[in-house]
Amino acid sequence: MADLEETFATLARELAETEDALSAPNVASDQRRFRELSRRHRQLTDLVGTWRDLSATRQDVEAADELLGDASGEERDALESDRDRSLARVAVLEERLEHLLLPDDPNAGRSVIVEIRGAEGGEEANLFARDLYDMYLRYAAIRGLRVEVLEERESERGGLDEVVFKVAGDDAWIRFEHEAGTHRVQRVPVTESKGRIHTSAATVTVLPEAEEVEVEIDPSDLKVDVYRSSGPGGQSVNTTDSAVRVTHVPTGIVVSMQDEKSQLQNRAKAMVVLRSRLLQRAQEEQAAKEGALRRQAGGGTRGEKIRTYHFKENRVTDHRVGLTRYNLDAVLAGQLDEFVDALIADKRARQLGESDGA
Repeated sequence: MADLEETFATLARELAETEDALSAPNVASDQRRFRELSRRHRQLTDLVGTWRDLSATRQDVEAADELLGDASGEERDALESDRDRSLARVAVLEERLEHLLLPDDPNAGRSVIVEIRGAEGGEEANLFARDLYDMYLRYAAIRGLRVEVLEERESERGGLDEVVFKVAGDDAWIRFEHEAGTHRVQRVPVTESKGRIHTSAATVTVLPEAEEVEVEIDPSDLKVDVYRSSGPGGQSVNTTDSAVRVTHVPTGIVVSMQDEKSQLQNRAKAMVVLRSRLLQRAQEEQAAKEGALRRQAGGGTRGEKIRTYHFKENRVTDHRVGLTRYNLDAVLAGQLDEFVDALIADKRARQLGESDGA
C-alpha cells in the first residue's frame, strides 16, 4: 500500500506540472505539444481522481467499522447500510483503477483514417459498402466525432467501390479501432430476381492518423503519377489531370486520390493516408517483435469475417465476442455502442489477463 501511495503522489505532482505546462503562454503555438499535454492531463486526471476517491471511500469503510463496535439497534442498521454501500463503491473504483493502469495505447486520442471497400459479391458488396459508410457517418454524429471525406468512388448502381474518410475526436480511435476487418452481409440483392439470399462482404481498414513529424518520408522514395479522374464505370469526370497516385517505392504502398479538383489537394490527402499506413506498418512490426498479437486490418475473405448482418432476421452478430442482437435497423442507423462497448471490454479483459500472467 505504501508503494501505491508513493506512486500516486508522484502522479499527482506530474498532474500539477502538466496543468502548469498547459497554462504556459507559448504552448498553444505548438499544436503537437499541446495535444500531448492535453492527452496526458486527461489520463492523469482520471488516475489521480479515481485513486483519491478510492482512498476516501476506504476510509469511510474503516470509520464505519470503528463505529459499529459501539452501535446497536437502528444506529447499527444505518451504519451497516452505509458500510455496504461504501464497500460496493470500493469494488467499482478498484476495477476502474485496474483498467486505468493498463499499458497506454499509443493510438489513444488520435484521429483515424477509415477505408471501406466492396469485397466478394460484386455490385452487392459495393452497395453494402455504402450501407457501412452511412452507418459510420451516423455513429460519428451520435458520438460527436467529426468526419472529413478524403476519397469516394461510386460504383455503377450507387454503391461504393471505395471510400476513405477521417474521423477526428478524442474517442475516435477507441470507438473505431475494432471495426477493422471483414463485414459480411446476408440479404436478397437488388439484382436477384428470384428472391434468394446471397452472402457478400465489404472490408473495413482502420488506421491511426500519423503526423508528419512521426513518419519521415524521403521524397526520393515516392513515385507520383497524375491522371484524369473517373466516375462509375471508368468514364472521365474531369478534363484535367488532377487525380494523383502516390507509390511509396520501398514498401510498395499505393494511395490514389481524385476527389479534389487540383493535383496539390489530392496529393496532400494522399500523403495523409500514406503516412497513416506507414505508421500502422511500423506499429505492427514492433508488436510482432515483442510477440504481441497483430491487429487484423481486413483482407476480404469469409474466413476473416468479424461481423455478420442478416437482413431477413434483422440480426447482427459480432463473431469476436459472440454478441448477437436483433436490431439490425438500429445498428445501421448508427446505434453501434453496444457492440463497440463489448469489444472494448473484451480488449481490456485480455490485457488484464496478460498482465496477471506476466
